[in-house]
Amino acid sequence: MPSLTFGHMEAHERTQRLSASPPLFKSEFLNFFSRVHPAIPAIVFLPVIIAAEIIGATKGWNAWQIVLINLGGLAFWTLTEYWLHRLIFHWEPDNAFGRRMHFIIHGIHHDHPNDKMRLVMPPSVSIPLAAIFFLGFWLVLGNAAFPAFGGFMLGYLAYDYTHYYVHHFTPKSKTGKRLREAHMRHHFQDHRFGYGVSSPLWDVVFRTLPKKRNH
Repeated sequence: MPSLTFGHMEAHERTQRLSASPPLFKSEFLNFFSRVHPAIPAIVFLPVIIAAEIIGATKGWNAWQIVLINLGGLAFWTLTEYWLHRLIFHWEPDNAFGRRMHFIIHGIHHDHPNDKMRLVMPPSVSIPLAAIFFLGFWLVLGNAAFPAFGGFMLGYLAYDYTHYYVHHFTPKSKTGKRLREAHMRHHFQDHRFGYGVSSPLWDVVFRTLPKKRNH
């Protein structure tokens, strides 16, 4: 019986640690902006997506063209998601400043993966990144940038909410179960695999799909 009690206590402590939300900064002002309610990305970016689609429709594109350009933007997001996660979030420079920056950007999420307020990207990061990507789309695609950006940002929202979902819910569908399993393996088995969160496509292409352990 004591061993069972100890086991329960250990499991409880682990759950508490994984869901803790420790301060990132000494400044409470900065800490406030490091935590984000999961509704914020939709509140900020759904109006942007709708505006992009409406503007795109006024630029002479027909319905099928808009759909195809949106799908192109969505596909480009999945590639962006993969490389952002692999190259930026998991970049660990071998110096004190670099290690600190890595911890702020992504390390804290691996230490406390179930922190509900640090599972979606804060607007202080997502808004400047979105502006940079839109500018890139505009320079390359011209007027097609509007529907392409709409699809791209839909992909971003799918990523944010898939990430939140797999950390706090147990999926019932086969696809949901696979996404959750892959992401949990990324966290708890080997973080060098499973960089795609909303899609495993690029993990398959670049051979970084999480491997199941042999028992």
